[in-house]
Amino acid sequence: MSYTIAVDAMGGDHGPSVVIPASLNVLAREPDLCLILVGNETQILAELAANKTEPGERLRVHHASQKVAMDDLPSQALRTKKDSSMRVAINLVKDQVAGACVSAGNTGALMATARFVLKTLPGINRPAIVSTLPAMVGHTHVLDLGANVAATAEQLFQFAVMGSVLTSAVDNIPRPRVGLLNIGEEEIKGNECVKDAARLLASSDLHYIGFVEGDDIYKGTADVIVCDGFAGNVALKSSEGVARMIGHFAREEFGRNPFTRLAGLMAVPVLRALRKKCDPRNYNGASFLGLKGIVVKSHGGADVMSFGNAINEAIAEIKKNVPVRIDEHLASMLTSREAI
Repeated sequence: MSYTIAVDAMGGDHGPSVVIPASLNVLAREPDLCLILVGNETQILAELAANKTEPGERLRVHHASQKVAMDDLPSQALRTKKDSSMRVAINLVKDQVAGACVSAGNTGALMATARFVLKTLPGINRPAIVSTLPAMVGHTHVLDLGANVAATAEQLFQFAVMGSVLTSAVDNIPRPRVGLLNIGEEEIKGNECVKDAARLLASSDLHYIGFVEGDDIYKGTADVIVCDGFAGNVALKSSEGVARMIGHFAREEFGRNPFTRLAGLMAVPVLRALRKKCDPRNYNGASFLGLKGIVVKSHGGADVMSFGNAINEAIAEIKKNVPVRIDEHLASMLTSREAI
């Protein structure tokens, strides 16, 4: 079975210079994959030529005359950039020419455009951003990571359903463990919204394990951790900051004197293994769940390896037909709740 992905070739900090080599690498590994590179045709063809490649049956170029800048307001992008590489790539998903869109562009503009063009699934009030984070055991899917600064109890319940379906499909876990992020594990902890969401989750057929705390994200306590976009984004950015701080201190200490430099040389194999295990590039590719189509957001500063993993995420969701699974699961759960 062949499948097609529309790639925003102009998005992100590096544009075609990263997007195209990454796309070619994935294309070489996936014989059933077809890619549509969307953006300035002249620039795309020049980058393809630099990589000694020409368009073909599995690699097409779709011209778009505009580009969404990283500092464009979402409303501005919607109104004035209808022929942007981002908008055209999403339109290809809507028209069922492509099964997914991947972009490293402006997050706000991508979410606003995707929601406007594709619409949300029935029963979903707002889409959520979900990403995979490394854990002591396996990894954890966390949502929402910034699409919704505030969320109602019902919306947190919807996030839990979407995250559970995604995790079940992509990781082949029949009943993923779902935790609700809170300031403590006790039932009395948290605000009323979180407590109401907990009651909804406890009465559902999800494998709800109760409240979890911030450190549980990396313990592997749950397969899915649910929160509003404010808490999720703060947790994500704090984690990234801690990782950079540890790296900074390690380099500083190993370079302090000849003895620590020698110790650093001896520790190189361990440090390399640790870096590989925790490398954020391995986890690049945040999904916009709840839309009538697959949209994957790559980090704006992604390198070739990192952007390739965002494409891999889109491939996995196409193969597992994630939007349809979410639609079916949510409809089934809402029907069950109405029957009670």
